Amino acid sequence: MTEHEPAPTRTQAQRTAATRARVLDAAIDSLVELGYARTTTQEVNRRAGVSRGALLHHFPTRESLVVAAVGHLVEARMTEILQRPRTGGEDISVIIEAFSGPLFDAALELWVAARTDDALRTAMAPLEQKVSDALTTGSEELFGARYTPDQIALSVELARGLAVSRILRTPDSDRAFTDRVLTTWKDILDAQ
Repeated sequence: MTEHEPAPTRTQAQRTAATRARVLDAAIDSLVELGYARTTTQEVNRRAGVSRGALLHHFPTRESLVVAAVGHLVEARMTEILQRPRTGGEDISVIIEAFSGPLFDAALELWVAARTDDALRTAMAPLEQKVSDALTTGSEELFGARYTPDQIALSVELARGLAVSRILRTPDSDRAFTDRVLTTWKDILDAQ
């Protein structure tokens, strides 16, 4: 494009997708930085730089917004993990890794809040199924028949537990603890 050519015009679908992505990213940032209680639609509006009408058009409730944001992050995280170059030596530690960073922080905020918030718990049920399906499908793609579905399910639960307990450990002690637990778990899986 020369300096005299006008910039290409984005389609309505492209503008809508860009607005939606900005809103979802702003919601994730707010969940991670402020927690669920302080992640309001007004805060997400401010962070995303969109009108209240635009936000409500895409997400009519706070629950639909935060659940969609975590779902968006799940998709991005799974894509990132599955698109890495394969070494052939991938093992269950990939699942442990999946429960780290902003994805886990945002999801944890929702899990804890859903314990006492019926509307959020109801909105999260499909998301939890989506996460479970993504982990199952991703694990099958990464590991083939190396692990059984029950071993994968138990590994997911172990990963969640390690991620929750990580909150109360220092990074160094967490790394050492997680390495010990993961070594033991791999030994158990390999022995079967």
